[in-house]
Amino acid sequence: MYLRPVDRSTPAERAAAPGFIGRLRLPRPEQWGKLWLRIRRNWQLYVLLFLPLLWLVIFRYAPMYGAQIAFREYSPAFGIEGSPWVGLAHFERFFKSYYFKPVIVNTLVISFYSLLAGFPIPIILALSVNQVKMRLFRNSVQMITYAPHFISTVVIVGMLFQFLHPRVGFTASLANLLGMAPPNAMGDPAAFAHIFVWSGIWQEMGFGAIIYLAVLSTIDPALHEAAVVDGASRLQRIRYIDIPGLMPTAMVLLVLSTGRVLEVAFEKVYLMQSPLNLGVAEVINTYVYRVGLLSPILDFSYSTAIGLLKGIVGLLLLIAVNYAARRFTNNGLW
Repeated sequence: MYLRPVDRSTPAERAAAPGFIGRLRLPRPEQWGKLWLRIRRNWQLYVLLFLPLLWLVIFRYAPMYGAQIAFREYSPAFGIEGSPWVGLAHFERFFKSYYFKPVIVNTLVISFYSLLAGFPIPIILALSVNQVKMRLFRNSVQMITYAPHFISTVVIVGMLFQFLHPRVGFTASLANLLGMAPPNAMGDPAAFAHIFVWSGIWQEMGFGAIIYLAVLSTIDPALHEAAVVDGASRLQRIRYIDIPGLMPTAMVLLVLSTGRVLEVAFEKVYLMQSPLNLGVAEVINTYVYRVGLLSPILDFSYSTAIGLLKGIVGLLLLIAVNYAARRFTNNGLW
């Protein structure tokens, strides 16, 4: 058996060694040769990796060059480099704007409502489906619950308007049957967040449960067999075997979901907006769209500043939640 020699050099000696940059140790020449040999042997995999990396560079990293518009008084006639630098003026303008508070509050309410209500439901669905022994019933439940994921947002909103129509919708027919006044749910500001969140949960819970079902399938059946021998009930096996097995994956998905907490679905919110509920339905994404593209004076710099601020806040939330997850559960994204 080959024993790797122990490195007894001091940190100062290691820092003075060639190829050492701070905490980063660069590969030695022979390691570069091994890397190149591995690439040649598995070139098909690297070819498959090339297109996703190219998409990432073109559509995610290259547009970062335009983020400097947020710090300039941008004019298409002068271009990005020719537009005058104004620093944080657009950010200050947003902070002092009348729309700052309602837009931020609406975004946070809808986002955290969606996160708190929608995050545990796919886990509960996956745990429930995993306990079903009848294969036909189990497959039917899976298909019925994740099929709505493939319905387009426009169709979903159209279904909501038809279902909740105050004159011909199902809720109107039910209210007339009970002798009550038909509600106008789509025009009620108090009902907007509930309709948006729970229709989204209905549409995505089955698709989200697929990941947890895949994780549950990797749990060693011997653990359940031993628990049954020891007299554990089904709920006890879920609590002490299934849920701990799901926790690492759940924490990673929770961190990722928190990082996107300000990314409220633009299409669905915009399609559900009306003059009656605009006060609670205007979120950051729709406000940026109105300011940047629908206003008489296209204010690209102002809308870019708002979008950049949203991205920075999302990054800070991602780091904070990942730190908390690592500290309290020892599971996180990194």
